[in-house]
Amino acid sequence: MLELLDMLIHIDKTLGVWIAEYGTWVYVVLFLIIFGETGLVVLPFLPGDSLLFIAGAFSASGHMHPGVLIVLLIAAAILGNTLNYVIGRSIGVRVYSMNLRFLDRNALARTHAFYEKHGGKTVILARFIPLVRTFAPFVAGVAAMPFARFQMFNIVGAVTWVMSLVLGGYFFGNLPFVREHLNTIVLLGIASAVLPLVVVGVWKGLRRFRRKDVVTL
Repeated sequence: MLELLDMLIHIDKTLGVWIAEYGTWVYVVLFLIIFGETGLVVLPFLPGDSLLFIAGAFSASGHMHPGVLIVLLIAAAILGNTLNYVIGRSIGVRVYSMNLRFLDRNALARTHAFYEKHGGKTVILARFIPLVRTFAPFVAGVAAMPFARFQMFNIVGAVTWVMSLVLGGYFFGNLPFVREHLNTIVLLGIASAVLPLVVVGVWKGLRRFRRKDVVTL
């Protein structure tokens, strides 16, 4: 049982074994993993970016149909975020005063600060940032973001996230260099998504600092 759980958690590294063992049922497994990682704040440890990339690489090898894979994973990402939003909306601001052992309060606080700073586009950008990806829709629900507006960002984010990583894996995942340095490439991809936000945040902070200096003078 523990071995099966370990394989599930690290399916991005053992996907070939799952395909060999379960055939087309692997679509269901991948759907549930992406749905769980995006839909339940208690499952942020499930693989996301690397799994999409590796799945794309296996589809290029003929083990899975890329079209079916993309459609299913986009649906899983949209539905997962929607469930997470609904849970956050139903709990509301009470979550900050509730003593829930399974909830990573530090990750929740970081995501809330990120959401407050970057607004609705967080739902899109968070797709490419582990942990933030899991908590962003939950925080959007807690903050009572209008459902229609949330779904607009949710759909755009899901399509962008899934297609970019699955197609990236499809076209480049089987190159020896990429396979050997996959973790580094994924980290660089995450950094490229976060870096513009950091630059904008620093720039805004400097502008506020300069305004305070002017007012002081």
